[in-house]
Amino acid sequence: MNLDQHEKFSRLDVGDMYAAIDGLPDQLKLAWEIGMQQLLPDFTGLKYVIVAGLGGSAIGSDLLAGYMQGRANLPFIVHRDYDLPAWAKGPETLVVASSHSGNTEETLSAFGRALENGCQVVVVTRGGKLAKAARQAGVPWWQFEHEGQPRAAVGFSFGLLLAMMKRLGVIADPAEELTEAIAAMKVQQAGLRADVPVAQNPAKQMAGQLAGHWVSVFASGILNAVARRWKGQISEVGKAWAQFEFLPEADHNTLAGVFHPQEVLSQARMVFLESDSDHERNQLRSELTRTVFENAGLGTLAFRAQGSNALGHIWTTLHFGDYLAYYLAMTYEVDPTPVEAIEALKKNLVKDQ
Repeated sequence: MNLDQHEKFSRLDVGDMYAAIDGLPDQLKLAWEIGMQQLLPDFTGLKYVIVAGLGGSAIGSDLLAGYMQGRANLPFIVHRDYDLPAWAKGPETLVVASSHSGNTEETLSAFGRALENGCQVVVVTRGGKLAKAARQAGVPWWQFEHEGQPRAAVGFSFGLLLAMMKRLGVIADPAEELTEAIAAMKVQQAGLRADVPVAQNPAKQMAGQLAGHWVSVFASGILNAVARRWKGQISEVGKAWAQFEFLPEADHNTLAGVFHPQEVLSQARMVFLESDSDHERNQLRSELTRTVFENAGLGTLAFRAQGSNALGHIWTTLHFGDYLAYYLAMTYEVDPTPVEAIEALKKNLVKDQ
């Protein structure tokens, strides 16, 4: 599809994924406000925070973990699996069970183990089995309203937890930084919207450059989780294959794999997410790594984070990637909302219970 023919997007975008992407700055603001008002016990003596979640319900926690590096006064861990780590026991461990639907079986498993192990527990969900279990156990339930796919609720999965960590004293008050980040997102999105022609729209331009190619997203530091988000959105929204890599780790292994198989590598596109918040050595690594790929004949692209602070860098980069994935879906002429393969797998898992 010609991306300048934006009036045709709605024919494919039956679930209006575009509106969800366009409304992300306001969703993030709302999530923070809700989180500052929710019931939160006076937890004392905490030594660890674990967020149990998968997919769209976990990515917000990943983003927060990246932001909290160097800011948090205790470990903050994202758990994407059943049960819990063996050391997660007692009231010094807070387990936040996060599930958009409330029916994610891995998260329900972690919730049950947290109760068994005597951990402090908070539930973040719209409802479902998890909400029912929270009511029965008498633990706080942070409820939010959202219709749509979990991946479109990333503002909630991040903003609610950001407020929780502030209220628990795990991080300093980020309110001013968050306000500036949301403002930066809105400034950026003016040039990314559907009615902005390709010639002036960098997200549409990058979608065109990535269409038909195997995509690898590279990042470091606070943008690591954003690289994961780009990969997830390209796959779930764009229905296309992608992967993510972290620097400096990729320079200790992936960099050696630029030779074979040539028939695949010739179709690869390496996208580098860059930020002034990155460690200065990683900023240099990004530049040098990109040069190595280019010298090997591989196609590379880069996106520079906007905004004036770490939250701005995270959220402008994430938001650009969401628009990019949407325009990739339009290029491939697929509906960006359904994830039929994922839903089919979930149904097969339920059958085997």
